[in-house]
Amino acid sequence: MRQSEAFHVGKEFDRHETVNHGADEYVRGDAHTNTSECCFSLMKRAVVGAHHSISEAHLPRYLAEWDFKWNTRKVKDGERAALIAKGIEGKRLTHRPTN
Repeated sequence: MRQSEAFHVGKEFDRHETVNHGADEYVRGDAHTNTSECCFSLMKRAVVGAHHSISEAHLPRYLAEWDFKWNTRKVKDGERAALIAKGIEGKRLTHRPTN
C-alpha cells in the first residue's frame, strides 16, 4: 500500500501510530498490532462458533455487536446489562424498519 492510499484516522485518534510490516516491524514502543489482531480473532471465532455464517446484509449488525462486546470487555456484567438497556430505551426492536 502506498502512503497516499493509507487509511486516515480522525482527530479522536490523534495519537495513532503505525508499524511497517513490510520492513519486518511489528512493534515500536507502544505501537503494535496485537490489540486489533486479538479483536479480529474473536470476531472470526464468533462466526465459526456462534453464528456459523454471516449475511452481508446483516454485517453492520454483527460488527456493532462485536464492537460493543470488545469495548465493554473490561466492564462487569451488571454494568454491561445496564448499558444494553440504556441503548434500547425508547426504541422499537423489529427485524424490518417500520415507516
